[in-house]
Amino acid sequence: MARKKWSDLTTAEQAVVLVAGSVQLALAATAWVDLATRDASEIDGSKVKWAAIIAVNFVGPLTYFAKGRKAITTA
Repeated sequence: MARKKWSDLTTAEQAVVLVAGSVQLALAATAWVDLATRDASEIDGSKVKWAAIIAVNFVGPLTYFAKGRKAITTA
């Protein structure tokens, strides 16, 4: 299958690509900010490891939010 150029995509296809890219960028930015502002004791594993994992499309930020943060218990 030949690679399509941006101009070859329909308006709907361009919109889907832009929305998916925006969601990915927002998820990653939110996860990196959360990671940067949390104390290392609140992270399950190393911050460097999680920073790299967050860079993986969609899966990385979602995995960080699901598994990377330790539950904070209040007494």
